[in-house]
Amino acid sequence: MLTLIVMDPGNPSFLVLEPVEAPVSEGKSRVVPICIGPHEAMGLGAALEGARFSRPMTHDLMLDAFTNLDARIDHTLIHAVKNGTFFAQLVLRQYDRLIQLDARPSDAITLAVREGAPIYIDEKVLESASFPYLFKEPFDEERVVSEFKSFLENLSPDDFAE
Repeated sequence: MLTLIVMDPGNPSFLVLEPVEAPVSEGKSRVVPICIGPHEAMGLGAALEGARFSRPMTHDLMLDAFTNLDARIDHTLIHAVKNGTFFAQLVLRQYDRLIQLDARPSDAITLAVREGAPIYIDEKVLESASFPYLFKEPFDEERVVSEFKSFLENLSPDDFAE
């Protein structure tokens, strides 16, 4: 699942999810935009960047509590959308028991990202809340990798001088 945050100071932020099951090779996909607050966007952005702080943030505290309770994040599930509001569950695994916690999607996704846990969207939510996304040209992974390798081969330390 691709996670993209669109932040605009003073306006709502959006978390945009693209399911992995989408047929990228055909040049089309589905995306699910979820409106989140600016603080939630900053927390998720820090998780995506792998940022660490000198003092524990709220999500760090939660993860520490889970660890001390011998639980880990199994997955996050966005299971419903009603009147534009998304509902999620954070699913913990404690030994062989699954524990489902009601959570805001932004928190559940941030915690899943921090722990490398999968993020799922219920098919009913995909059907009702997703939008088609068409690429201008079909995605060609070989071409992208080849272009990146060529870029790296031609890169020199002088390219970073001011």
